[in-house]
Amino acid sequence: MDQIDVHLRFFAIMRERIGESHRTISLPKASTVQDVLLYVNREFAELAPLFRTSMVMRNQEYVDPTEPLSDGDEVAFIPPVSGGDSDHVRVHPHALDATAITALVERDAAGAIVTFQGTVRDTARGRQVRWLDYEAYPEAAEKMLARIAGEMRERWPVLAIAIEHRTGQLDIGEVSVVIAVSSAHRDAAFAAAAYAIERIKQIVPIWKKEAYADGEVWIGSEAAYQAELGRVPS
Repeated sequence: MDQIDVHLRFFAIMRERIGESHRTISLPKASTVQDVLLYVNREFAELAPLFRTSMVMRNQEYVDPTEPLSDGDEVAFIPPVSGGDSDHVRVHPHALDATAITALVERDAAGAIVTFQGTVRDTARGRQVRWLDYEAYPEAAEKMLARIAGEMRERWPVLAIAIEHRTGQLDIGEVSVVIAVSSAHRDAAFAAAAYAIERIKQIVPIWKKEAYADGEVWIGSEAAYQAELGRVPS
């Protein structure tokens, strides 16, 4: 069989604009998820910006466009979840301006604005830190930040959200992440900001390397690597 059948699923604004929630297409046997993306961008050219900002699932799992497809696979397009036009997310190598980022969430209806800054400290795990290096998968990281903003909106009545995270080498005292949240009341703003920083650590593809006087360590990865070898990290 030279062809495979792939079942496409569309949700929310995509479903409404396309006018259908399911579609089955035939592709050459050696096709990948990228071939599905090429298909939908050609078939629904007017929705190309929406497809670019959506995540893709194959058989209920998030996948990279290079993943191969098999006959009968389901490919679903997940548009941004519950985020608002007020949400701002960025991952980049430039210095963060907390004042400017906070200004993005200012609203006349805001009775509270909470801004969190994560800064590089000079000690960690009992060792002297010289600098940190952040590496990211920027496109995926920004999609995950948008997902976090959507989760914040589902849980609290926030007005606006702005999140920026730096990449590259940062010296002691430099700001690595800024989270700004506005709401009518302070409880929601505080809770949403605290939630955001914890979720960033859980699902956003950003990795941190700590540099010490006697070496460098990728945080998290080292512990997993050592455990795989049957050793206990120091």
